[in-house]
Amino acid sequence: MAPVRSSTADVDALLVGGGVMSATLASLLTTLEPTWRVEIHERLDAPALESSNPWNNAGTGHAALCELNYTPERPDGSVDISKAVRINEQYELSRELWHHLAAAGRLPGAERAVTTTPHMSFVRGAKDVEHLRKRWEALRAHRLFADLEFTTDPAVIERWAPLLMADRTDDEPVAATRAAWGTDVDFGSITRAMLADAVTRGAELRTSSEVTRLKRLRDGRWRVTIADRRWNGRPPRTVTARFVFVGAGGGALHLLQRSRIKEIRGYAGFPISGQFLRTTNPEIVAQHGAKVYGKAAVGAPPMSVPHLDARVVDGGSALMFGPYAGWSMKFLKRGSWTDLLRSVRPGNLVPMLAVGLRNLDLLTYLIREVTASDADRLRALRAYMPSAHPRDWELVTAGQRVQVIKRGPGGGVLEFGTELVASADGSIAGLLGASPGASTAVATMLDLLDRCFPEQADAWRPRLQQIMPSLGGAAWDTALDQLVDDGTLTGGH
Repeated sequence: MAPVRSSTADVDALLVGGGVMSATLASLLTTLEPTWRVEIHERLDAPALESSNPWNNAGTGHAALCELNYTPERPDGSVDISKAVRINEQYELSRELWHHLAAAGRLPGAERAVTTTPHMSFVRGAKDVEHLRKRWEALRAHRLFADLEFTTDPAVIERWAPLLMADRTDDEPVAATRAAWGTDVDFGSITRAMLADAVTRGAELRTSSEVTRLKRLRDGRWRVTIADRRWNGRPPRTVTARFVFVGAGGGALHLLQRSRIKEIRGYAGFPISGQFLRTTNPEIVAQHGAKVYGKAAVGAPPMSVPHLDARVVDGGSALMFGPYAGWSMKFLKRGSWTDLLRSVRPGNLVPMLAVGLRNLDLLTYLIREVTASDADRLRALRAYMPSAHPRDWELVTAGQRVQVIKRGPGGGVLEFGTELVASADGSIAGLLGASPGASTAVATMLDLLDRCFPEQADAWRPRLQQIMPSLGGAAWDTALDQLVDDGTLTGGH
């Protein structure tokens, strides 16, 4: 569907949710079509408080530099790097958009949002060491990963990340890879900056504003009912929109179900919560300037891959370790305990049951994680930081993630990525799923533009290629170095 300015529509595009996805789409739309009326509605009292909040995610600029789950081993023992290459290319688009906005002075307050932070993989034991070696050999053959380093020398690993080796007394084999050009991202700052820029360019951002109902009209527009959640709020408001994007994180499934589009039939959600251990002790933080990812436990979802992360949030440095998976019936961190029950429909019951029966190892893993003690959590941390002491670490609750369940072989499949669901006419679209979501927000929103605005796509492409050279086939190459040199968006750790 192609929104066109008209007195019969209150808005051209209505975006639900004040996270990084809506912020990215708002930035693109206000750049491409400055005359369109765009509204963004966030149910909480400020944007970026759920999954885009920096303490609700690991802040990893996911470029597949260190995440072992993006490079699975094939039955013949070889390593498949296709997903890693795709994610790396998608993250480059995000960096290019951020660079363009920063260079144009359009990212107020986000100067320190992206920090150069090496990405490392770290494994123990002969079998995992050999797998990491094969992964490294497969990746470095591709130009995007040509500078990836590998070592089995404990002294080198100690130089890269001292806390990994300090007080390590066992003599089992170890190995690590390092990408010195990795990044840590404060997605909260990025989100707020892009929304502020969109507002400056004419968009309207409403907080404490909850979309409660969506009804498609005969002419293809949407009648959207919006509740004012403030304690002294006004009565519900109705807006007519030519296009609706549901970027409400865990709340997206419910709203898409209420829209009654046929494309959402069969979709369900499996909520997984999580916790991290965090330290801001300056003596400890100063010894670890990398993001170190390990190997997931048997049965663990990809989002639960253990990692010891250097973080920079609002200019302050910290270390986080985790996540420790949990389970909750909520679809949002500030959601309702009835979220899961309210999402059950006749059309998605079979996929949910099929996934439950075929993922008993995941259920076993979650039960083990939920019942874990403080000593269990400390033991997991010490596998990566043997010198860790409980007095230096606090337990913090991370964001809620809702994994996608949909129809598939055997009745249903469980997906751990993100999935864009759009109506056939392109008048409404929503995003389901979790990692690597935020890092690939730009690629996802470009996909949305192609699918939902086909009549404008050709006219928009030259401008988009100007903003993001990779879309036109140009190499990224020196853009990040330029960013470091001019200080517009990133700084050293």
